[in-house]
Amino acid sequence: MAARSIASLTVSFGLVSIPVRLFSATESTRAISFNFLHKACGSRLRQQYFCIKEEVPVAREDMVKGYEFAKDQYVLFTPEELKSFEEAGTHMAEITEFVPIDKVDPVYYDKAYYLAPDKGGAKPYALLAKAMQQSGRCALGRWAARGKQYIVMIRPVEEGLVMQQLLYAGEVRSIKEVEIPETEVKDAELKLARQLIDAQSSDTFDPSQYTDQVSARIQAAIDKKVAGQEISMTEEPEVGAQVIDLMEALRASLGKKPAAPAKGKAAAPAPAEARKPPKRAAAEPAPTPKKVKAK
Repeated sequence: MAARSIASLTVSFGLVSIPVRLFSATESTRAISFNFLHKACGSRLRQQYFCIKEEVPVAREDMVKGYEFAKDQYVLFTPEELKSFEEAGTHMAEITEFVPIDKVDPVYYDKAYYLAPDKGGAKPYALLAKAMQQSGRCALGRWAARGKQYIVMIRPVEEGLVMQQLLYAGEVRSIKEVEIPETEVKDAELKLARQLIDAQSSDTFDPSQYTDQVSARIQAAIDKKVAGQEISMTEEPEVGAQVIDLMEALRASLGKKPAAPAKGKAAAPAPAEARKPPKRAAAEPAPTPKKVKAK
């Protein structure tokens, strides 16, 4: 099924304007979700808001928004006031600078969109994509939509352009906030680790080699329940002992041949019954030895 455009906008750099169509690059609708039901009758539940002071349900028309500036103290805002703060949508992504693509830390990456040229935009679209590919740079700019203003990065891919919504600096925590102790790494350990990395390295990333096995198991269980079948519960795998000798672990990893990724279509996950580890038989008590009387 062909992708459906979700919006139209114009990408501009300098005096060049490129009309493009926007396509969502991800599909959240494929995620399996569950509904809350009444255990007694199986009916859907409706969410209600309760006043914690009067302990009564509050209808949506009786709700207002407020900001807590101190413990249990709020300043209130009307819908009109909140609306006035919103950014007016301009349907324009204005490029402000070009930077080396490897200088944008992926930790800032948020939602991604595909860009396709709209009517009359094929030539400038191809020009921008090819120029960025040759320069090794991506474009940074701003985009306003849904009342908000976003930082966006437009980067070239082999097939065209991707617009990556970025997080603001205040939305990303610094790794310096994480306590990481200084640890000495021996040359021999580093050499083995490098060998292990080289042995398991690939030149490209093929996302089709990675499948969501949890979703597959849930979907299989849903299909069984819809068909009126019972599902069996799997036992939790035993946790292995903690590895103490780092050198031995590295040597063992190098000696172990990594499993080759499946080619083409990923194999279907094994049914729950096949994955269930065999239960250990209870050990029978040893027979009591008979006493032999000496003649």
